Amino acid sequence: MSKLCAAFCAALFLCLVFLPGQASAQDVTLTSLDGAVEIEGTLLGFDGEFYRLETIYGEITIDASGVSCEGPGCPNLESFVAEMRVSGSATMGEVLMPALIEAFALRNGLVATRDQQAPDRFSYALRDRETGVEKGLFHFHNTTTTEGFADLLADESDIVMSLREVRPSEVRAAREAGLGDLTGPNRSRVLALDALVPIVSPRNPLTAISPVQLARIFGGEITNWLQLGGPDAPIVLHLPVAESGVAQSTQDKLMAPARLDLAREVTRHATSAVLADVVADDVLGIGIASFSETGNARPVMLSGRCGFQLRATRLAIKTEDYPLTAPMFLYLPARRLPKLARDFLTFTRSDPAQIVIRRAGFVDQAPEEVPINDQGDRFANAITVAGGETPLAELKRLVRVLGSRSRLSTSFRFRAGSTLLDAQSLSNVQQLARSLEAGKYDTRAILFVGFSDGNGPAEGNRAIAAKRAAVVRDAVVAAAETAHFDRVVVDTEAFGEALPLACDDTAWGRQANRRVEVWVR
Repeated sequence: MSKLCAAFCAALFLCLVFLPGQASAQDVTLTSLDGAVEIEGTLLGFDGEFYRLETIYGEITIDASGVSCEGPGCPNLESFVAEMRVSGSATMGEVLMPALIEAFALRNGLVATRDQQAPDRFSYALRDRETGVEKGLFHFHNTTTTEGFADLLADESDIVMSLREVRPSEVRAAREAGLGDLTGPNRSRVLALDALVPIVSPRNPLTAISPVQLARIFGGEITNWLQLGGPDAPIVLHLPVAESGVAQSTQDKLMAPARLDLAREVTRHATSAVLADVVADDVLGIGIASFSETGNARPVMLSGRCGFQLRATRLAIKTEDYPLTAPMFLYLPARRLPKLARDFLTFTRSDPAQIVIRRAGFVDQAPEEVPINDQGDRFANAITVAGGETPLAELKRLVRVLGSRSRLSTSFRFRAGSTLLDAQSLSNVQQLARSLEAGKYDTRAILFVGFSDGNGPAEGNRAIAAKRAAVVRDAVVAAAETAHFDRVVVDTEAFGEALPLACDDTAWGRQANRRVEVWVR
């Protein structure tokens, strides 16, 4: 028996063992090139390289180069057009994804033509610039994050655009539907970064608010501007529709830590852009919008009792120093996409794509180096709140170690109460690993620096911060499989609670302070 036949039979054996099933409609027959093995099934998809079939043994994937196909469902291999269906967040689908599609086409000798089929549905046809032959067709359904996952489960989408992490119920449903573990490696990636930003009318005098106050406002506990030092007038609440990623991230990142539910008296809006326009004209209103869609409304800074104030700036969002940062995810099921679609996804992580993301008004993930001289506010805050457990000697050590280095905008944080990295940090591991493999830090020294919140003894906090720095270093080194570590120095350090970003009197502040930064020299 040939090696091809043996491999074909091995795959068939695995299907017999693990995926028993009943016979169903047959529309194609795949035959090994030596004619020794045949398998029939319903063609579920073809990506230009592999067939995906539903058979009596379950769903299987077979390399097209090793078989011939017969039957009415067989595709025309010579005129194959790669297709990709994308569904989910309209915030991502309206501007960001089209900008990336058009840039990808331009760099690959293709012409992208948009066809608007409905207000929330459009397609991009990608054609060879010289011959005009169609090479790809990308379909978009701009809706909500929740509907995007529903489309994926209904096999009406290949990729989900999401402004939040996948819900446990969605993870279970996807696994039951044979789509794999959506929380697993390479099942999601952070495309860009956004943030939840409290906004008011430019005529409203409010300039700063604590996360606790913001949660109490949207939880219905603070209902009058008089309670915030303003006029005696009711507070009008504005949020996007409940199914949107912004609204659901508000529940996850703002309300859940405060153990509050959203008040019923909330005016809902179709998009953050519409919300921002309404709030800009409503002097008694307050809303939560996407950083990329604040419009003419005025953003409000986040503050704390200790005097820290955090503004939603591009750099603060990129480093996750801003506590209400909201990564923009792409979720992919455990099945093979056409090569053109895979090439597009690879492009989204490239340096040219980061420029496109930034020009589209979103926060890119290209690492930036911030010299210590540009971080005066952080060090001033550290001196202001330094106490008996953070002596002057420790601050001097911090300046001595970091003074000759620059901070990378790539930071790492952990899930609450866990040693597991959060979703954005997992994506950051891959990004930094790819940079190491590309030799971007050859001849340089990289230092993973752990910081903690101020709860507990300072010595214990330094020990915890050191362990977290080691966890991040090990994750990056393991992911950078082809990097030449003989050309770059990689080390760890920890300063515990010595350089806080926010007040420790809230869960948000403590979460912002528990981090691992990357410093380079």
